Amino acid sequence: MSVIPRLSRTLRGAAFLASFAPGLVATPARAQSAPKPATPAEGAKGMVVSASAIASQVGREVLANGGNAVDAAIATGFALAVTYPTAGNIGGGGFMVIRFPDGRATTIDFRERAPAAATPTMFTDSTGAYSARIHHGSHKAVGVPGTVAGFDLAHQKYGKVSWAKLVEPAARMADTGFIVPTGLAASLGNPRLQDRLAAYPATIAAYYRDGKPYAAGDRMRLSDLGNTLGRIRDLRRDGFYKGTTAHLIVAEMKKHGGLISEQDLAAYEARERAPVRGTFMGYDIITMPPPSSGGVAMVEMLNILEGFDLKAAGHNSPQYVHLLAESMRRAYRDRAVHLGDPDFTKPPVERLTSKAYANTLRAGIDLSKASPSSPADVSQGYESDETTHYS
Repeated sequence: MSVIPRLSRTLRGAAFLASFAPGLVATPARAQSAPKPATPAEGAKGMVVSASAIASQVGREVLANGGNAVDAAIATGFALAVTYPTAGNIGGGGFMVIRFPDGRATTIDFRERAPAAATPTMFTDSTGAYSARIHHGSHKAVGVPGTVAGFDLAHQKYGKVSWAKLVEPAARMADTGFIVPTGLAASLGNPRLQDRLAAYPATIAAYYRDGKPYAAGDRMRLSDLGNTLGRIRDLRRDGFYKGTTAHLIVAEMKKHGGLISEQDLAAYEARERAPVRGTFMGYDIITMPPPSSGGVAMVEMLNILEGFDLKAAGHNSPQYVHLLAESMRRAYRDRAVHLGDPDFTKPPVERLTSKAYANTLRAGIDLSKASPSSPADVSQGYESDETTHYS
């Protein structure tokens, strides 16, 4: 059984820049020299790959002690909430894709949901104009978190090891501390990040020591997070969506104009959904359905590209890049126009992922010049990098 979760972070005191654990290959935004190629790794009985070496080790121990892939994914996810504040989370949401040994597959949707009090004009200012600050930098921007509920549902249906054993490593690590890796130290030491975090005293108190960033090799303790994880360990989802943690979240919302209520938290439910499937050059694709949009877009792009001889074009040649860009241009337009939450809309997934539809899109690609893209047609703003994937 293989599991690939995706996490995004929304309930946070501030947005963290990317951080990387030692031993992982990362390409800096302004690299001075090309990174060395990664050394392939193999595992005869299992492997855990995440953005944090510490969290990966937690998941590896679960596999070594008899847990299955879902168990390891849950334990790794909770550990990432401690060691990878960029995107590991219990205050955000995500998706999980599961493939079983017999070829069956399923997905768990635990994306954040809008609070019941959300309105179409909630991101406008006093003049009625759209406000990017309210949309991205206020408590109104926070959705009802889904991660804990998603892990709880996945464990109930497909887990093997006891829940407490999966949460305990993260709770203990937050309480007793962990050794700060080089990447996290560099991220927290970035002056621009510190300027952004200055508006959130609780975040400064948690992730800095006397206002100064931790150095690599220091021990970082996150006692409040440890207490929260302890309640989740002991009470499962009720340790987050009800009781002390729920009261703390709602109090924070009320204090700063947020919309999440205790009723929103108690009512949150993760959902199991059938995966989106596709094929490409003889390979089967199993991916996440809406409300995720990446899976549909990926299948659509690959369907378009399947009709071109990419090998003959040459990897990363001008022609190769042109074809990729043209397929992406069409898929991302469809993503923006058609894809939404299936609980409230009816995305035309079957049509968008069909080979016939790809044939019509491919026919409109000019091999000698780029198709026009109109900002007036589809307006896409900045999307942050606060998402992590692990397997």
